[in-house]
Amino acid sequence: MTAFILNDKNVVTEHSEGMTLLDFIRYEQHLMGTKIGCREGDCGACTVLSGSRKESTIEYTSATSCLMALGAAHGKHIVTIEGLNLPDSSTEKPLNFIQQAMADEGATQCGFCTPGFVVSLTGFCLTNQVPSSIATSIDGNICRCTGYKSIERAAIRIATLLEGRKSMSALSYAVQQQLVPPYFTHISRQLQNLTESRVSSPIHETDYLLGGGTDQYVQKPEVISHARVHFLQDQKISKLIQQEGNQCLIGGAATVTHLKESPVMQKYFPRLDEYIKLISSTPIRNMATIAGNFINGSPIGDFTIFFLVLNAQLKISDGKRSRMLPLRKLY
Repeated sequence: MTAFILNDKNVVTEHSEGMTLLDFIRYEQHLMGTKIGCREGDCGACTVLSGSRKESTIEYTSATSCLMALGAAHGKHIVTIEGLNLPDSSTEKPLNFIQQAMADEGATQCGFCTPGFVVSLTGFCLTNQVPSSIATSIDGNICRCTGYKSIERAAIRIATLLEGRKSMSALSYAVQQQLVPPYFTHISRQLQNLTESRVSSPIHETDYLLGGGTDQYVQKPEVISHARVHFLQDQKISKLIQQEGNQCLIGGAATVTHLKESPVMQKYFPRLDEYIKLISSTPIRNMATIAGNFINGSPIGDFTIFFLVLNAQLKISDGKRSRMLPLRKLY
């Protein structure tokens, strides 16, 4: 069973946890603003926001719902383009500031990709990143009509608005400036009341252990959609990045974004951010895990080379016993 908040309502479903969030949103919830494009995480038409509770606030990241398992939404706040509409008493809901900026700058033609752009830009507005870096938030969104300049102008208008945030929290300012609807202020409390624990069950040979799913859902989506899935993101220890003596311990489910934001990695690899910018896109980096990068066995794995140079060691466990293995042994 999967329980989460979808826009402003609680959802509890017994649909297969392995089905993609995209299919659940469109075919079960009938929210058609989230588009089906490439189904490989490249185009960004299916972008949603995934909010996780951290202490008294919510941290939002963008995600490609075509590569995200329904079960991975458990205990989170999932936001689609429909969830960004502002409340109004009229029959037609008004546009929020981001939507209006896109319209004013002519940043949409056929409109197919527009929801993904709006969601990605909204996700940026809910972070404390420097406003001038707003273009990085849409590095995973493709538009085949506009030539991007009009979208860039819209992004600059949004960044200019964010300059006035100063010491306000990102969420409070976003609500105040009508970047997101008022209901966002209640989500933290709603998630706190939502049962986040998932009943664990024994792992069988045919089950799937899933981290980000960014590679698996490209290779065999139909198989995973009907399989029994165990989510590594449920285990906090699997996402930890910490220093112990002269070693850096990294959980297999740590994402590329976790690496980028880790104080430990920033301390010892001050230019790591420059390298990470060359890898995939923001939504994929928010989802893709280090263990997944190793396991797919690709000779051009983005982080495989990095960790091979560091002579990294893998700790492999079957739940009963564990052993250490040099990463180079996998290649």
